[in-house]
Formats: sequence, C-alpha cells, structure tokens
Amino acid sequence: MRQLQSLLFVIGFFFLGTSASDYHEQLLLRPLHPSLLLASFNFQSNTSWESFEQQNFRYFPRSLGQILQHANTRELHLRFSLGRWDAESWGARPWGGAREGGTGVELWAWVEAETDEEANGRWLTLTNALSGLFCASLNFIDSTRTTRPVMSFQPSEGHANSTLENLHLLHGTLPREVVCTENLTPFLKLLPCKGKAGISSLLDGHKLFDASWQSMSIDVRPICAAGESDCQLQITQTIDMVLDIQRSKRPRDNPIPRPVPFEELKCDHSKPYNSHDTCYPLDTAAQEEGWSLSQIFGHSLKGSCPLATDGVDPVCINVPHARHVFTSNGAQEHKDPGGFLRCFGLASEGDFDITLPQQDISEKAPLEQPLLYAERSFIGYGQERGGVQAILTNPSPTQSVDFVYMESIPWFMKLYLHTLKAKINGLDKDVIQEMYYRPALDRKRGTQLEVRILIPANSTVVLTYDFEKAILRYTEYPPDANRGFDIAPAVITIGNVSIRTTSLLLPLPTPDFSMPYNVIILTSTVMALSFGFVFNLLVRRFVAVDEADQWDVRSVRLKIAAAARRLLLRFRKRAVVKKDQ
Repeated sequence: MRQLQSLLFVIGFFFLGTSASDYHEQLLLRPLHPSLLLASFNFQSNTSWESFEQQNFRYFPRSLGQILQHANTRELHLRFSLGRWDAESWGARPWGGAREGGTGVELWAWVEAETDEEANGRWLTLTNALSGLFCASLNFIDSTRTTRPVMSFQPSEGHANSTLENLHLLHGTLPREVVCTENLTPFLKLLPCKGKAGISSLLDGHKLFDASWQSMSIDVRPICAAGESDCQLQITQTIDMVLDIQRSKRPRDNPIPRPVPFEELKCDHSKPYNSHDTCYPLDTAAQEEGWSLSQIFGHSLKGSCPLATDGVDPVCINVPHARHVFTSNGAQEHKDPGGFLRCFGLASEGDFDITLPQQDISEKAPLEQPLLYAERSFIGYGQERGGVQAILTNPSPTQSVDFVYMESIPWFMKLYLHTLKAKINGLDKDVIQEMYYRPALDRKRGTQLEVRILIPANSTVVLTYDFEKAILRYTEYPPDANRGFDIAPAVITIGNVSIRTTSLLLPLPTPDFSMPYNVIILTSTVMALSFGFVFNLLVRRFVAVDEADQWDVRSVRLKIAAAARRLLLRFRKRAVVKKDQ
C-alpha cells in the first residue's frame, strides 16, 4: 500500500502542471527483482482545441493531428506490445494496466459519425493512415478483426455534450503483428525533442526489443476543464519495458553471452560436493544487483529536454532510502518522506547518470498486489472441436471484484454459447451478472463476447466454453499455416484498470499444400502418355511381317525426301501466284 501511495504521489505531482505547461516528460525506474528493472517512460503534450482546429500545432505532432482531423476521430488509443507480464513475480502492471495492450497491435477509437456505415468508412481511413505513419500492418484490421465493445471501454470525461451522441467506438487487434524498430522510429518522431535530448535519448531499439516485456502506447483524449469553451487535446506517449540487468549490461561490441569464468562464479562453499569442478549457485536474493543508466541503456541521459519547463523532476527511482544512489554533479535529489520514491532534477547542461552499486540490503520496496490474476488456455483435443478456459483469481481477502471480460474471437472459431460455464471455487454458481453476445458471420465479422462477472474475496472463477474449428479455403491460409493462428488476448476491465491475458495459438486442419504440384505433375504425365499413344496410332503404319522385310530403309528415306520436295514445290508455286496477283 505504501508503494501505491508513492506512485500516486509522483503521478499526481506529474499531472498538477498540466494546465500550466504544454509538455511534460518523466522516467520512473522500479526494480522488480534483484536482476530485473522496470523502466517507464512517459511523455505528455497539450494543445488547445481551437489551435488544433486551425492546425496550429506546437507540441502536438502535426502528422498525427491531421490524421485525426481527416478521420473525425475524437479519442484514440494505440498499443504495441511484446512479451508476457508475470504478475505473480512482478506485481501489478505499470499505470494500473491503463496503458497496456495485448500482444501485437491493439487499436480502439471513438469516431464521430452520423451512421454506422459512415463510422466504418472513417475507421477504415484511420487504420490505413496510421498504418503508413507507424510502419505497421494496421491496414489489415478489416471487418473480421473489428468489434464494437458495449461494456468494456468508456470514453473519457472530456468530450463535449454535443458530440457524445454521435461517437462510435470501434476496436481492432492484430495479435500476429511483430513489433520492431520500424515502429519505434515514428514513435520518437512524434516527441518534441525526437529522441535527441531528455529521457527519450535513452530509448534504443536494441535495448527496448531485447527486454523481457515491453509496451508502447499512444493515447489522445480531449480535456474540458471549465466547460466546452475551454477544451484541450492531450496526447500521452508511454514506453514500459522490463530489462534484464545482466543482459542489458552486456557491451554493444560483444553481445554474445559467454560462460562466466570459474574464478568469477559465486558458489556456495558450504555444500559437501563443492570442488574445483562443481559449483552450487549462491543465493543472491538479498543482494541488490549493481547498475547504472549508462550500463543499462548503453549511454547516459543527454541532458534535459529544453521544452519541458514545468519544474517536474524528470527521473525518479523507487528504492528504499537506505539504498546507495549516486548521480552526476548538479543533480538535485528529492525524497518522498512517506514512501520509497526518490526523484532527481537535472542540471541545465551536461549528461546525467545514476549509479546504484551492488549492496546487501534487507529492506525492499514492496510490490503492489494486482486486483486480479488472469490466465487463459486451450482445452480439449482433436482437429474438429476445442475449448477455452480462463482462470480468474481474486487475491484480496476482504474485497470482491466486479469486472467485464471481453473476447474477440475470429469467425473460424465457431463459439457454442450454450456451453459457456462459470464455476467459482469448483462449484456451479451464478457469478455472471450481465452478458453481451454478437455471433460471427463467415468471412465478414468475428464473435464478440462480453461478460460481467463478480468474484467474491479470495475466490477463483473458471470460465469455459467450447468451439468448433472451421476449414478455410486454400487461399486463406498464411504462408506458415502449420504454425497456427494467433487469437487475440481477452480484455478484462476493472473500472479504469485494464488487464490483458496472453494470446493463444490455434491449430486448424491444414491441407497438404504439396498436392497442387502433385496434381500438376500427374496430369502432365497422363497427358504426355495419352498424346504419345494417339500420335502413334495416327502416324505409324501397320504392315504384316512378310511385307516389312520387303521395305528397304534406303527406299523409305528416298520416298520421304521426295514427298518433302513435292510439298516444298507446291508451297513455292502458291507463293508466286499470290505475288503476281
């Protein structure tokens, strides 16, 4: 609870200057394990709605703003994620899960339109434009991958009352999308300092995509503080990554991991089998790993961004006050008296670096407990049918959890709604309070399932349902069809907190793609044999044996040559007659 209060303290202090300044940035470092580090980069820009309508962009990126205007998009949320968040070992998700997306790419937006058809057209315009801006495959979010959530997402409170009636929510996912450096580069170009100064100078594709888990998010929402006449448009860009300290400290010119020399191994000498060739690893859980910003990210922080003038400390770290922390000259440290948060103000000039030496310390910053543990997997066997099982656990011993569970299932997973069951602690009880179901249409739209569930304190709910696998057409299989089809993660909404389960890999009945070539070869062989047989019947002359002896090979050649000459003379005469005419 103390850690949560510290995080709320820094987040609240971070947002206090929203109306006073137009650009903010902050880096929050939080050790998760003696060898793991969570780095959360947060960037926020504001612009007035009047300036946005007049295309007078200063801190708000022009490229994204013009796309939103062209597609009549009033609120936008875009996510790029890779990896799996280990809630049992790492605690609650950063930002409460509000800025997390499912594996791959996830996009949802509120589009202003008069009808559903008009909203679909503007949604198509938005996805195609964002696809080109972020070098992603967002243009593949078609009608089969688009849903209209009813209970899972809610618009922000900053929308004007005159536009709320015409807002349409559309949601799409691409769990197969591979996030890479091509997506990071346009992300940095949207920032005012564009990765050249400030905390964004630490962002490097080699470090980001080598992380155990990483997420990039972009949120655009309106803010109306004093009525509809005083509205702003706010863009928040966030990058969260879980870094392995030992792997991140590996030098750039020597990235290949190599065995540790024997003299550097930390062995438990109290073991009876300890010898020169046998080593039992020493437990170093009580010893914090030493690291620095320059070691983790490859270089130090390139000064502060000159456009961030709100006075908020740009770098914070969540460690006990007894932990030794050394910074560059000129940095000012501010400690949270009621928690573990320590923030640093950067000097106006020069690079900035933080060093935490290796230290034995008994006090550790506690990890915040998540509101819900969720895991999802396939059950059943065979190529025709299967099932999905979601295990949802409420770890709180006193408070119940009310949440919405949403599934976006592709059309080739034909859901049997009558098989939907929810068991609490192994007993059949009515825990489903509300449900919204939209069936799929083959090759037109997927299945949408939203269920509101109430889990009592210290209880576990197992949600299961069965489905049937469809057989696709030959051209609908991807090049690596034997790998399987990626199924989007389920979205769990608990108020303002969102949790994504892991994505699933569905194997479908796959045809033998070598059969077309076998058919071509067999058909060609049959045609060649048939043609040869018929040709022999038409051309070959059949005679008796006694007549065959009378045929001289030389006479046959002479007759063939004479026939050829006669044909040649005949063609020449015809050519001369046509020429005279």
